Amino acid sequence: MSRAKGAAAAGGAERSHGRALELAESLGAMGPIEVKRFFGGFGLVQAGVQFAFVMKGTLYLRVDDATRPDFERLGAVPFSYATSASTVKVASYYEAPVDALEDPHALREWATKALASALGARKPARRKPAS
Repeated sequence: MSRAKGAAAAGGAERSHGRALELAESLGAMGPIEVKRFFGGFGLVQAGVQFAFVMKGTLYLRVDDATRPDFERLGAVPFSYATSASTVKVASYYEAPVDALEDPHALREWATKALASALGARKPARRKPAS
């Protein structure tokens, strides 16, 4: 990686980290939210469950089949990234609606739905067979 490209990536990560910290603080009424490194960005995690992440300064929220239409109706798009062969869309995370970014109450409502979606997607713990 060139020095300029590395510096740009580091700047994007710093911006994403700062944005994630701001969002975690803004969502404090939901309870404690941790900011954890997540690939090239930072995840927002509550009680061990990631429900959102910030990548290149953009907030993405967890969706499910019930909430995805709400995001699509507002023109939000799924997270995507480019590989050498194609562009991959991650249908379980959508860009946060604009109103969520402009209104702290709306942000909390969307984040609460995202957390519920993330909790619903968790696989049940596997039980060890009795010996």
